[in-house]
Amino acid sequence: MVKHHGVQFLDKKHSKLTINKTNKNDIINLLGRPSTKSTFDNDVWIYIERKTSTGSILKMGKQKILVNNVLVLEINEIGLLASIKFYDKESMNDIKITENQTDPVYRKRSFVYDFLSSMRQKINDPLGKRIKKN
Repeated sequence: MVKHHGVQFLDKKHSKLTINKTNKNDIINLLGRPSTKSTFDNDVWIYIERKTSTGSILKMGKQKILVNNVLVLEINEIGLLASIKFYDKESMNDIKITENQTDPVYRKRSFVYDFLSSMRQKINDPLGKRIKKN
């Protein structure tokens, strides 16, 4: 059994798009509404196609990915197609993800710690007559 999600035949349909000629309406007529939209400097529309199949009984019915395509379209401010990026299952394996991490900066005594300590002190000694321990 094959399950299909997203725009069918995305790999063939994206070849009909032309940079600086195709507009938003042409894209919607050809591909439909995008799976995801985002707005940075230009509009970015993302279309997804995914086909999975149920594996054999020996593999306990585990899902196998047959097709995994992603089309990223960037549309400029006047509504024309500015760039096309197409990723298929093989090209996604070539994408390098950085392993750099930002180390968190911790202080022993933050503002919240100091605030809660002073509140605890006021609760324990509301009149301020108890001798402080240092």
